[in-house]
Amino acid sequence: MAVLKDDVLAALGKVLGPDGKPLPGTGTLSDIVATDGKVFFSITVDAAAVKQWEPVRERAEAAVRAVPGVASALVALTGERAPAAGGGAPPRPQMQPGAARPQPGAGHAPRSPAGIPGVEAIIAVASGKGGVGKSTTAVNLALGLRDLGLKVGILDADIYGPSMPKLLAIRERPQTIGGTRLKPISRHGMVVMSIGFLIEEETPMIWRGPMVMSALTQMLREVEWGALDIMVVDMPPGTGDAQLTMAQQVPLKGAVIVSTPQDLALIDARRGIAMFRRVNVPVLGIVENMSYFVCPHCGERSDIFGHGGARHEAERLGVPFLGEVPLDMEIREKSDAGLPVVATVPDGAHAKIYRDIAARVHDGLAGASRPAPMIVIEA
Repeated sequence: MAVLKDDVLAALGKVLGPDGKPLPGTGTLSDIVATDGKVFFSITVDAAAVKQWEPVRERAEAAVRAVPGVASALVALTGERAPAAGGGAPPRPQMQPGAARPQPGAGHAPRSPAGIPGVEAIIAVASGKGGVGKSTTAVNLALGLRDLGLKVGILDADIYGPSMPKLLAIRERPQTIGGTRLKPISRHGMVVMSIGFLIEEETPMIWRGPMVMSALTQMLREVEWGALDIMVVDMPPGTGDAQLTMAQQVPLKGAVIVSTPQDLALIDARRGIAMFRRVNVPVLGIVENMSYFVCPHCGERSDIFGHGGARHEAERLGVPFLGEVPLDMEIREKSDAGLPVVATVPDGAHAKIYRDIAARVHDGLAGASRPAPMIVIEA
């Protein structure tokens, strides 16, 4: 049974705000995303009124879950502080109770983030900018770790541009367990979760930072991941809310940075490395993607984006260099078809490159100092 936005709004009309007005008439609701029984929206209020609004958020979530056809609902409450008189810092969204919470501010001892039950290690695959092949690297790295005999899961944390549905040819929707938790989808011997499984392919995710953080927290902590040796997190490019949320909400064991060889990409890769170091996440190394091109007709090699830039940068910054992945049509064709090369051409030269990178990452994890690892790979 399809859930319509009008049905959700009708249910929310019976929920009253602190001033006694129906919730849709308070001007606090974001756009409502309703697809395949999953409903997402946020309530944005003045930061000073957050405690008054938390019971409203709870009632709104309960009302939406009671709508026929709704399998799960995510309602984020965000508070915005008004700018100081005469100008000052712009309003800064803050996640409030009932959703992902920020770490304490200055003057408080930092809390150690709780791990994900059953997940031994979490690593992030990240990049300072988009278009460098982060997600393709993340998938094949995860498969390489699988080939080492590890139980592996993938979390697609790129809320605005999820790639896992395409890269793994996943079109089905995840099932719900008990109406409150999601069951990840299995593919190639791994379990996978992505916001892309819950929305249509062309649906834009017009979400503010706190809503993104709340969605990431739900995919981390309200999914039945089971027992995993490693969770690979495919991060969105850049150094914004998603990366900081991961560092604050889960104990990342390390980060893998993906870059192409040219200077423009390496500038952004440096920013990514600096960000992870600032939040005390070990950098497991750099992968140079699209490192070179070999003509399939004549065999001549061309360094289209230059060559060796990532290796040099790794040496300069004192982080491991994990390997070079060529710009090759087979990798692109297999990725577009949802057939990653490590899974479908396991004896090929490209699969060997990814497995060698996975072995170096695994070795790096053994020496990482932070407990309860999470690996992040950036695009």
